[in-house]
Amino acid sequence: MSQKKKDWIWFNKEMDIETMNNFGQNSMIEYIGIKIVEVGPDYLKGTMPVDHRTVQSYGILHGGASVVLAETLGSYGSVLVVDFPKYKCFGLDINSNHIRAVREGIVTGVAKPIHLGRTTHVWEIKIYNEAEKLVNISRLTMAVRKSEEHK
Repeated sequence: MSQKKKDWIWFNKEMDIETMNNFGQNSMIEYIGIKIVEVGPDYLKGTMPVDHRTVQSYGILHGGASVVLAETLGSYGSVLVVDFPKYKCFGLDINSNHIRAVREGIVTGVAKPIHLGRTTHVWEIKIYNEAEKLVNISRLTMAVRKSEEHK
């Protein structure tokens, strides 16, 4: 069943994909090529190339690069569900399981919330290869705090 945008979980409905991609400029997000490509009713999707910037010495996707993609998607998700900039979101913990090696192409991560509380958010992020096989699954806990100017 399709949901109308007003029923989506996102508080910040005006922040579009272009704005999110611009937000990552001049950071690791831009350097390794992460792009937000889709925002759904309760998920956020992004891609990352598997190339010289994201592989380890054996020529396969570096686990750390997968973690960067996972944390980026979960962090953006948290920013979208709070009244930003009244609240700030910070990574508190991440757990990541590397399932399958990838040597080339593009991987796609999908972040979905498990828990959206007042002071913490928990996100599940699944990363897939181009054949839509699971490459990595991560769980990210975010801290949610009032901004200094709004305390």
